[in-house]
Amino acid sequence: MSAPHETYAWLHPTPQEHIGWDVDVLYGPWPRHHRDTTLAEVRERLRASPVAGALALSTRGPLFDDAAGNAETLRDLADCPELLPVGTVDVRDALTAEERLDELTAAGVRFLRLFTIEQAADPGFPGYRRVVRLAVERGMVLLHDGDPRRFGPPLTGYGAHVVFLDLHAYLLADFLLLAREEPGFKATTRMLSGPDSIERVVDSVGPRHLVFGSRTPFMDLSPQTLKLRYADISDDDRAAIATKNVEELLA
Repeated sequence: MSAPHETYAWLHPTPQEHIGWDVDVLYGPWPRHHRDTTLAEVRERLRASPVAGALALSTRGPLFDDAAGNAETLRDLADCPELLPVGTVDVRDALTAEERLDELTAAGVRFLRLFTIEQAADPGFPGYRRVVRLAVERGMVLLHDGDPRRFGPPLTGYGAHVVFLDLHAYLLADFLLLAREEPGFKATTRMLSGPDSIERVVDSVGPRHLVFGSRTPFMDLSPQTLKLRYADISDDDRAAIATKNVEELLA
């Protein structure tokens, strides 16, 4: 039995747990949670973690008003050097999408987050297809929610860079088949809860198809960082997933 003053090694972050970029961070109210998490609270949570930087946006954009939400994200994050702004558009009003996307690209925003679940968009809807085409034409990286089995096939053939935020371990085989054909397809580690999910991706299609995503503040960060820390992969592969793959998208 351990002495009372001893602690477990996994409680202390190591270099293998360092995350350069978390691509899945939100602040503001969210329907499935019963409180409004402020940007200050999110920043404090990140400061207490092994995560150094994040791609973030205000939930005002997807829930209420895309133009006002994008403006709020840009304004709020202007003084947050560890956070990069992510834009969004309302796929239910694709007639305004071109103006929104031009505003975002003029502001230097490289990432566009699509909320197809909250906005009830189907991959076959004309508005969804128009938003995707306009974003890809502007060289934007799509941070995409939903089932990659439904949204992946319509996104193939564009040369698009797409990060699937909701890839569950149960869906991994289908994602790997898509990724073999699409070098720009990536997924986050958040829902890859299988004991060898990260290893399967690295072995099958390579580490370039994974990035770190936590969905802070709605999910605990520690299980996410520990999962990558203890994955049976090389340190170079771990660094690609934690940092370098996102830096390549930003270059």
